[in-house]
Amino acid sequence: MKIGGSKPNSPVAKYSARIKTSEIATAPARALDDTASVMGVPSTELSPKVRDALMQLMAEVNSLRQELEQSRARIEYLERLADQDSLAPVANRRAFVRELTRIIAFSARYNVAASVVYFDVNGMKEINDTYGHAAGDATLMRVADVLIENVRESDVVGRLGGDEFAVILSQGDEAAAAEKSTLLVAAIESIPLDWNGVKIPIRVAFGSYTFRGGDDAGVALAAADRAMYVRKQEDKSNSGS
Repeated sequence: MKIGGSKPNSPVAKYSARIKTSEIATAPARALDDTASVMGVPSTELSPKVRDALMQLMAEVNSLRQELEQSRARIEYLERLADQDSLAPVANRRAFVRELTRIIAFSARYNVAASVVYFDVNGMKEINDTYGHAAGDATLMRVADVLIENVRESDVVGRLGGDEFAVILSQGDEAAAAEKSTLLVAAIESIPLDWNGVKIPIRVAFGSYTFRGGDDAGVALAAADRAMYVRKQEDKSNSGS
């Protein structure tokens, strides 16, 4: 799930507002005719004072309409901003937990499986210490971008904090979660981060949890986190480290 959209004060929004203002300014006669028609009075029978009053009233109404549209756009932008992670274009923890709660309720109601996958980026301290925090941020951005590009529109990607990400796989059972998790990890680790000519490998650990309702978001995330930790310890044991 991407969180985006044009800001209300962006050039696109301002240009759109100018177009609407221009349209209003170039069609006063037609608007006046339409208003007079609604009132049941031919526009030719309107006195100059009534005509001027109606023109002023229509201008005020149009101005209020524009202000309302701009306010709505601003509210939508602020809502998106409140739900977006401070670094990556994915859901922040609050928005992610809200979506996870919604998916859990859906799964319980319709008795369909869904899964949450927990990702932990390995070696972030070493990357920050060796190459700087800008390189660490670039690493997290790369992980977020890969996750976004490799999930469905119905899935949700979130950053839970620090080097931890999660993905909600809507209507994905245990087998689907295992397969998708493996593919996502492979996509993340397949291409190292190119940082000022230095290739920085990215490694992630993951764990998944499948639910059919009856859980809450905290339980589901904790279960996926535990599965991730177990897998990470197993990988360390197998590597002999």
